[in-house]
Amino acid sequence: MMDDHMSSINHQRRHVLKSGLSLGIGSLVTSRIGFAESESLHFLDATEQAKLIKTGQVSVLEMVMSAIERIELLNPNLNAVVTKSFEQAIDVAKSNPINGPFSGVPYLVKDLLDQKGVRTTSGSRMFANRIANRNSSNVQAAFDMGLISLGKTNTPEFGLTGTTESLLLGTAKNPWNLFHNTGGSSGGSAAAVASGMVAIASASDGGGSIRVPASCCGIFGLKPSIYRTIDDAQPNRPIDLSVRFVHTRSVRDSATACITCKKLTLQENYQRFLCKLCPTGKS
Repeated sequence: MMDDHMSSINHQRRHVLKSGLSLGIGSLVTSRIGFAESESLHFLDATEQAKLIKTGQVSVLEMVMSAIERIELLNPNLNAVVTKSFEQAIDVAKSNPINGPFSGVPYLVKDLLDQKGVRTTSGSRMFANRIANRNSSNVQAAFDMGLISLGKTNTPEFGLTGTTESLLLGTAKNPWNLFHNTGGSSGGSAAAVASGMVAIASASDGGGSIRVPASCCGIFGLKPSIYRTIDDAQPNRPIDLSVRFVHTRSVRDSATACITCKKLTLQENYQRFLCKLCPTGKS
């Protein structure tokens, strides 16, 4: 009896989300994409989207423009995306995206991380107009996988709280229920993936900031082991607690990202740990 009840609830949740929050998204994906059902593209995972691009069923530009259209339609209600880099994304889509496991797949960057030429606020009014002059190494790693950034996602100030809201950026809304929060601090990314804006978005986690929003928004969120992935976002922090990774719609997407982003060997990890214990190099 309980199983039947839970199955009914899950069916209702899927129906609500796929109905586009009752916003009439049925016309979002146009006939040029070549799908019979409007939601077929947006609720695929990144692996499947990359496959469609690789096999020529959808062009990179079509994939990017479709994601942009969906962001424009949903974001006024969700406030998941706080800075747009659509023109950069279109330029990349028109050129030759890097040949990686997610080549041509749309992506979003958490607003704690740097994307060259794009605003990075860290959710703080102190940095409201700061423009990054480089890519964070983990953002560059995403680009090396072939991902194309469409902009930055909402985060609380400096990523310090368990809900995604700040005086500068406002509150990120949960796609399942606009009166519920997304969790934090990667709530903007979680809302973007859950609502089908993108299939994969960057996230970071020290005390649950990947895992909590993933749970709140019904997507997949893994916190890899520290030093497991490429990461120079906070090179001078005295204690390593957090990691930069991704929110995804499937386990296989996160597995691919984890394998591709791996950097340090066990020996390098050990040396880095020793340097933290003895920063002067003396034992």
